[in-house]
Amino acid sequence: MSSQFHSQAELPLVEALRHCANRLHAPFYTPGHKRGQGVASPLKDLLGEQVFRADLPELPELDNLFAPESVILAAQELAAAAFGADRTWFLANGSTSGVIAAILATCNPGDILLLPRTVHQSAISGLILSGAVPVFINPDYDPALDIAHSITPAAVTTALANHPTAKAVLMVSPTYYGACGDVSAIAQVAHHHGIPLIVDEAHGAHFAFHADLPRSALKAGADVAVQSTHKTLSALTQAAMVHVQGDLVDRDRLSKSLALVQSTSPNYLLLASLDAARWQMATQGEALMTHTLHLAEKARSQISQIPKLATLSHHHATTPGFVDFDATRLTVTVSGLGIDGFTADDILNTKLSVTAEFPSLQHLTFIISLGNTTADMNQLVSAFKQLAQECRVQSAECGVRSARFLSPIPCSLPSLSPREAFFAATETVAIADANHRISAELVCPYPPGIPVLIPGEVVTETAIAYLQKILASGGILSGCSDASFVTLKVVKA
Repeated sequence: MSSQFHSQAELPLVEALRHCANRLHAPFYTPGHKRGQGVASPLKDLLGEQVFRADLPELPELDNLFAPESVILAAQELAAAAFGADRTWFLANGSTSGVIAAILATCNPGDILLLPRTVHQSAISGLILSGAVPVFINPDYDPALDIAHSITPAAVTTALANHPTAKAVLMVSPTYYGACGDVSAIAQVAHHHGIPLIVDEAHGAHFAFHADLPRSALKAGADVAVQSTHKTLSALTQAAMVHVQGDLVDRDRLSKSLALVQSTSPNYLLLASLDAARWQMATQGEALMTHTLHLAEKARSQISQIPKLATLSHHHATTPGFVDFDATRLTVTVSGLGIDGFTADDILNTKLSVTAEFPSLQHLTFIISLGNTTADMNQLVSAFKQLAQECRVQSAECGVRSARFLSPIPCSLPSLSPREAFFAATETVAIADANHRISAELVCPYPPGIPVLIPGEVVTETAIAYLQKILASGGILSGCSDASFVTLKVVKA
């Protein structure tokens, strides 16, 4: 390690921020609240004073995110060692910026990128900004559960045989539901063709710290792993990391790409939280994950015993696109109760004081992390018992919505590249007239942020019906100019 910090017990960025926050001086730099002195009183009452003293810019003692030489460099080197990377970059704009930058770093305009159609919308943004042309690969799909898993090694092999000039492969593992693909085998396929594997590992930042969790993408051979440190670890919201190993990705180009998609005024509270989250996992991670896994498995077992409810587990990991399972992720299938996930989510949230990560038509998904307590889990199990009882007693009230409606998974070469469609002349048409037209918009239920329509893709009756079903069930659509989905922007004929 090139810096003076060699021990995972060190907190270089946190300590530097603490020093600057506590140093008495007259501030004539941003932000305008001047170390909290000008903050609106309602916000100060909510958050306290100390946090604003630490809301500081790129002071000399705090280093520079885009040309790190001291404490940020040291914090990133310690993170690389802890997470198993050759090099790590801190992100203050979430995994979104990491995914976009990884695409920009590996693809030129017109280059082919292989990826699943079930990518996060950040990958579509990366396609638009880079000008790369997507070739979508069918993900492994469970029609009984209506859940898409990962892409398979065989599908990637076939795609590369058909598109030998592809510049990179991008996959999502784990999925929002905790299903992990065969990263090792897909990495071998990509490397056989001399191209890198990028893994959107946004929900897998904790994998490196316990033997009973799936192998991290880096350990499995990925060249780039993008992780939302805030999603499953203790970093602040929007704080993330991108890790690289090997020599298939130009690191200087990745650095420059990150500078394109992140603010030149990164929030040091977010950056320091990454340093602290790394320290916490490097020094206590195994014990924290042991406790988290215990809580998750106990809850999964108890909920599975409630009539009409089922849970996703290791037992489902039996296909080439679902080879391992993150046991800290809890997905409960509620359709057996005669309700959809949106109805169940509303009842749990408004009546039983339990809030899920996200609902879908058949399921509710919960993120169980090091921050959850035994009391949380007891309340979760109790809430599901009450939900099941309420649906048995008041079946008429709970059963007004049909829970069965399979999601479309369009997987083909778009009629236009996302970039071409994004910049094309457009017109707004009624949804009834959008069928068979080329979408100019990205439309997706959020979370999980997996688009059903992307710019350049032909609109289908199935996609329209699915999105209308989501809205009718109480879901929310993002990305489109008309959130009510009465109209849609399409490419002019």
